[in-house]
Amino acid sequence: MKFNKLSLRLRIFFGMVFLILGASILIGIISVVQYKEEAKEYHRDRLLRKEDQIRAEIAYVLDQTTYEVISENIPFILKFNNDIYRIADVHDLPINIYDLNGKLLVKSKESFTEDTLETSLNPNVLEGLANMPTKRWVVQSEIDGVKYQSSYTYINDNQFKPLAIMNLPYIQDDDFITRELDEFLRRLAEGYLFMLLIATALSYFLSRYITRSLKTISDKMIQTRLDKRNQRIEIDDASEEISNLVKSYNGMIDELENSAAKLAQSEREAAWREMAKQVAHEIKNPLTPMRLTVQSFQRRFDPEDPEIHKKLDEYSKTLIQQIDTMSSIAEAFSNFAKMPAQQNETLNVVFVTKLALDIFTEHYLTFGTDSEEIIVKLDRTQLIRVITNLVKNAIQATEDVEDPKIRVEIKGDEDTVCILVCDNGHGISEENAEMIFEPKFTTKSSGMGLGLAMVKNIVETYNGTITFTSKAERGTVFKVTFPIAEV
Repeated sequence: MKFNKLSLRLRIFFGMVFLILGASILIGIISVVQYKEEAKEYHRDRLLRKEDQIRAEIAYVLDQTTYEVISENIPFILKFNNDIYRIADVHDLPINIYDLNGKLLVKSKESFTEDTLETSLNPNVLEGLANMPTKRWVVQSEIDGVKYQSSYTYINDNQFKPLAIMNLPYIQDDDFITRELDEFLRRLAEGYLFMLLIATALSYFLSRYITRSLKTISDKMIQTRLDKRNQRIEIDDASEEISNLVKSYNGMIDELENSAAKLAQSEREAAWREMAKQVAHEIKNPLTPMRLTVQSFQRRFDPEDPEIHKKLDEYSKTLIQQIDTMSSIAEAFSNFAKMPAQQNETLNVVFVTKLALDIFTEHYLTFGTDSEEIIVKLDRTQLIRVITNLVKNAIQATEDVEDPKIRVEIKGDEDTVCILVCDNGHGISEENAEMIFEPKFTTKSSGMGLGLAMVKNIVETYNGTITFTSKAERGTVFKVTFPIAEV
């Protein structure tokens, strides 16, 4: 998971934890580097002190000798009283003396020089020593994993004239410093582990405190809807940034309510205008044949005609048929305009459904349920209207089917009750599926196309849902689901 995909709360939490870890690692690295630098400086200073002390003691021996102080006599002078071995033992360092041409004259420890030293110096050492202003040359070396420094400097006579070259191989013993470093890193790790635990707890509570107000705002924004009244956010002791955000949200809610009210009013006005046009159009349809019938009868009326009574009956039937059509149109629009009363009666859905199906005489209509009693709070009249409309549509969809079948089923669980109306009719085409619940839409030659729109209106008023699945020439299944409220 990418870091930028995490929530702000987790970002703050992980950010603080990584900050402590990064700081501990950085300090550990700096400490190791610092210890190495200190160890290097310690060994350099120690070698310099040893070198100065040994040169001083050798100068004292040269000053007290009876031999002539020249390069060729250096081995005899230093070995006469075993001075070179004594000095090497006192300072715990091997001492090697070369002449000015780099040839070995004398050494204090045979075992060491046999393994590590040559009988003559490298010309680079001689050149480097001669060119150094301090007349001191140090070479860093490593043999068999052991690091050591080799210091080269001149031994002078009383006139400060170089007599020989002194070499001090100095082995770097870092055990003590390494133990100190390990102890320091262990204590550092313990301290930062304790700090990490504290920082983890603090970052957890701090991130919750910082994001608590943001979560409140987020929850309110998720619940914001255009079709309902939204609540304003009230947060006490909020920071300036959060307060500005809350003010912006509350201002948006006020503007949204005003816009929703204007939109609802505009939609109502548009709906009534469209309804008025539809009513006028539907009423004009039967008026035209009524007018033509009256005009025809007026032109052909003959009191002496022996069939006048028969023609009068036909004329009357035609008018009555058109009047009934106008009455059905008025009733359809009246039913659609009536909103559910939401009386919330406590009723048994199974019993009311059976009652609604009793008006149908089709032998191919069957009913099934997995429970004889499912108690909900609904309006009895509106529930019957939903069932009868769906069953009527199913009957009309199976009119031309050779073996029509319609089945109504009721299924219930702890939270919902589901009413299924299934038929094996012609089905609903894909192009009509999106408009099936729209007012005025119908695939029949007669009817206003308001039945399913009314059913959807009733179902959604009681917080229910209505869906359907359909396959061409195989049938349709309408599914109505109502929540079961506590009774």
